[in-house]
Amino acid sequence: MCNEITEADLDRAGVPVNRRSFGTLVGAGALASMLPVSAGAAGPVKGRDVEIRTAEGVADAYFVAPSEGRHPGVLVWPDIRGLRPAFRQMADRLAGEGYAVLTVNPFYRWQKSPVVDATNDFNDPAIRDKLFGYLKQLTKPLVTTDATAHLAFLDAQKEVDTRRKLGTTGYCMGGAMTVYTAALRPERVGAAASFHGGGVGTDKPDSPHLLIPETKAGYLFAIADNDDKQDPEEKNRLNAVLTPRKQWHEVEVYAGAMHGWCPPDGRAYNEAAAEKAWGRMLELFKASL
Repeated sequence: MCNEITEADLDRAGVPVNRRSFGTLVGAGALASMLPVSAGAAGPVKGRDVEIRTAEGVADAYFVAPSEGRHPGVLVWPDIRGLRPAFRQMADRLAGEGYAVLTVNPFYRWQKSPVVDATNDFNDPAIRDKLFGYLKQLTKPLVTTDATAHLAFLDAQKEVDTRRKLGTTGYCMGGAMTVYTAALRPERVGAAASFHGGGVGTDKPDSPHLLIPETKAGYLFAIADNDDKQDPEEKNRLNAVLTPRKQWHEVEVYAGAMHGWCPPDGRAYNEAAAEKAWGRMLELFKASL
């Protein structure tokens, strides 16, 4: 998980703190050459910054979709470093696969994005403390409030095909948010993917995975190797609730991939493992949306 144990794991592995730091880059274009281009890319996409009115304020977000047609909508919950150039580029890439993608700032109540940039580096302990402070306040009821508004926003966009199910993805802290989203609108959300998700299948009575039987979505849980070592029973808890269901599902520990391996601006970024996880997400979406 995103904690001091993971930082120690990266230190032991000899991964430099600024191995792939994109904090000083401006705009998603600077990341374009860092992410592989899919051979099946659907064509040009158009993105725009948007504001979404929730029951508690106005959330800033990024929406991008193919330039033509209507497509399944996908809600993306970023990791603890929030909406930033790396996640805009990832959204552009997913839109190129034929999806209408909304990537949100989960911390909008306290700060507009980007919450991490050249002057607010995640490697600064004070910045990390601030972000973890935000996260502690971001309870399930608040996530549900936000997801209600975000899903409604997606369904109101002309680029979204409302005849098809919505998908949701989450990274790090966003993993649990995907389950909350699927449980909020089980008739509408058809796929949920969690990448190195934190606390998605705990032994606590309010663990997110216990909501899965109430949902109708297909699920992908891509687990970091070092997260699995911290809680080796999590994969078993997830499989216990997923196996009896008829929907598509996959739970896998990514050997050698550390927590945070998917976003290309992270210290733990692992291109091979990230590409594998990306491909499995597309399989989930193909089967479920």
